[in-house]
Amino acid sequence: MKSAALSALLSSTLSYASPLHLNLFRPATAVLCRSLLPTSTPNPFHTQLRTAKISASMSSSFKPEQARVPPAIPPPTPPLSKFKIGMCQLSVTADKERNIAHARKAIEEAAEKGAQLVLLPEIWNSPYSNDSFPVYAEDIDAGGDASPSTAMLSEVSHALKITIVGGSIPERCGDKLYNTCCVFGSDGKLKAKHRKIHLFDINIPGKITFMESKTLTAGGSPTIVDTEVGRIGIGICYDIRFSELAMLYAARGAHLICYPGAFNMTTGPLHWELLQRARAADNQVP
Repeated sequence: MKSAALSALLSSTLSYASPLHLNLFRPATAVLCRSLLPTSTPNPFHTQLRTAKISASMSSSFKPEQARVPPAIPPPTPPLSKFKIGMCQLSVTADKERNIAHARKAIEEAAEKGAQLVLLPEIWNSPYSNDSFPVYAEDIDAGGDASPSTAMLSEVSHALKITIVGGSIPERCGDKLYNTCCVFGSDGKLKAKHRKIHLFDINIPGKITFMESKTLTAGGSPTIVDTEVGRIGIGICYDIRFSELAMLYAARGAHLICYPGAFNMTTGPLHWELLQRARAADNQVP
């Protein structure tokens, strides 16, 4: 019974740590700190009266909309109240052209079934290895022949009039490589580009060792984009492990947060669904 009671207490306490309740803590903490300050008289009545006056003054000056850093933004009205999302699972090969053709077919099939937003997985045009990233990397900013993967996404999004969160591909920019997600609107134009912020370096002896940081450079900024289906926050795979990114997207008014991923089968089964549910529950977004 004690364990059950403790679990219930912890659950009720932790529920107030969500972003939706952060504002409630700040005035209460401030009042508590103020009430501990010494007063000019030891008379308890005067101490309580002074505390009450301070509390009233603080309450009148407290502005909950400024309690967040950055301050929360009310979400815009969604352009669509209901729409279908197509999530494509792809088997990647060493043949880049085949991977691109396969991804296009999957997108077309999703659109035929009514999907207005289609998502691809992480690193869908290349084998997932440090040896492959430099070979398969594309210059996204140059476009055209320099980036056949994104050229296909642009063409098919325009042809089918859909929004595409294009998973991710290895991106070459100068002498650096990034793990990059491109978002295309129904007009075929590139709306946003997110570079994976949290690189996945792991070493579990006897099971898995992989260091993305050997070849990839971490992105430096969050990405939130307004699309035809709503405001979307973008992360890539291991970005989901860090709750602050999702909290920021929720504060920026995101209707939806997308995390294209290619989780390994050592930590993936333990984390992937759990973290998705946690980010959604924490921030009250799908």
